[in-house]
Amino acid sequence: MRALNLYGIQDLRSEDTSREPVIENPDDVIVKVKAVGICGSDLSRYKKLGPYVEGMTFGHEFSGVVVEAGPEVGGLQAGDRVAGCPTFYCGKCESCRKGELSRCEKLTVIGARHPGAYAEYVKLPAENIIPLPDEVDFDTAAMIEPSAVVVHGMYRTSLQPGGSVAVMGCGNIGLLAVQWAKIFGAETVFAIDIDDDKLGTAREVGADVVINSSGAPAYDQLMGCTGGKGVDVVVESAGSPVTSAQVFALAKKGGEVVFMGIPYADVNIGRFYFEKIVRSELTVLGSWNAISAPFPGKEWDATVHHMARGQLDVKSMITHRLNLREGPDVFDRIVNRDGSFGKVLFYPELG
Repeated sequence: MRALNLYGIQDLRSEDTSREPVIENPDDVIVKVKAVGICGSDLSRYKKLGPYVEGMTFGHEFSGVVVEAGPEVGGLQAGDRVAGCPTFYCGKCESCRKGELSRCEKLTVIGARHPGAYAEYVKLPAENIIPLPDEVDFDTAAMIEPSAVVVHGMYRTSLQPGGSVAVMGCGNIGLLAVQWAKIFGAETVFAIDIDDDKLGTAREVGADVVINSSGAPAYDQLMGCTGGKGVDVVVESAGSPVTSAQVFALAKKGGEVVFMGIPYADVNIGRFYFEKIVRSELTVLGSWNAISAPFPGKEWDATVHHMARGQLDVKSMITHRLNLREGPDVFDRIVNRDGSFGKVLFYPELG
């Protein structure tokens, strides 16, 4: 079986492995991977952190076809089109007992301590399998997991129809946040980035106003657009130490800031930005993972629902469709900024 295995920092290898998954538990489901995407967290682990387990098969955003199911699996059979929720929770800690599954003390995903989806086949428990309606193709379904991450964060806010939202950072999470803000009823969505290509895609997927903050501060431009008031909800999706400080100035008095990006570095907040938390009485929200009770959660149902109805456009976000064997080179190119990359999908069937 062909797989991408992570051995160390910037040491990703395309290998033929004998570790093809087999049914071990009565609720196991084996899926033939049709499409699998690169997540921003994959890039951070590749570039900065290294694997949890040396040589682990990487990847967790995927879609595919069921090839085999354990004897206690009902409602699934070989040939079914599916996606997968890649997350495992313990079910025993205090958070799990309260139904707050995303706060599980032992939360983990495939590709970390369990073999992931950068492979020809992947295995998950039946409760992690997401059946696909006919309207959702494999490319779109590979984006269900990142979409669920975004809507998990949006559910944490109190955004109401007619409200205003600013999305800081127009990578894949930011572009999905633009769309979910519209689905939640936002009247005006501002998309902020320093890359005109990303801002163009943001406008294509629904942003009303795009702001390039490379020339003038995002704060100055947004205040000019809002009469000095700011917006109801700010989404930090860039995962940058700089933007993680700046977002506090974009919310209106009594507004909300929700963090979806992970900076992987210290965040130094200048007095001007920090005082906005206090003087504007902001609500600051963290958002982690994409699951809730009952597992996997309403995030997944909502995503499939809106994808099936064409209300989530992920096709315009996909810039590369590649052979899985190209993985090591592509990861290297992305982290070294050798080319322009949006969402990258691999197709294990290509060999």
